[in-house]
Amino acid sequence: MRTFDLDLYARYFGGEYVLGRKDLHTDACYLVYGLLKAGETDRIVKPGFGYEEILCAAEGALVVHSEEGEIILPEHHALHLRETDSVRLSNPSDKRAIYIIAGGRATSGADETARH
Repeated sequence: MRTFDLDLYARYFGGEYVLGRKDLHTDACYLVYGLLKAGETDRIVKPGFGYEEILCAAEGALVVHSEEGEIILPEHHALHLRETDSVRLSNPSDKRAIYIIAGGRATSGADETARH
């Protein structure tokens, strides 16, 4: 059994780390661990063709901007993103925010445009 220090990886790789194919050696699932600095805006989240994701605000509230408008995703709340969805995340607070995304194949026709 292997563990992954996602906070360390996210800091090293510019604020986000995708735990996926390269670490897990499978295409069945992936997990994204993201850090948003205080006041950071416009982090794009888009599952990609053939994939769906669940976005969870793990630490701090997030502002989620989409074509439909803007919502606040409170800490410990989640939302579902389909393959055609695209949102931008912002952290309006003066502390860092952490989000976690769990994703997997929605269809058998997935291609390489997904996150992993």
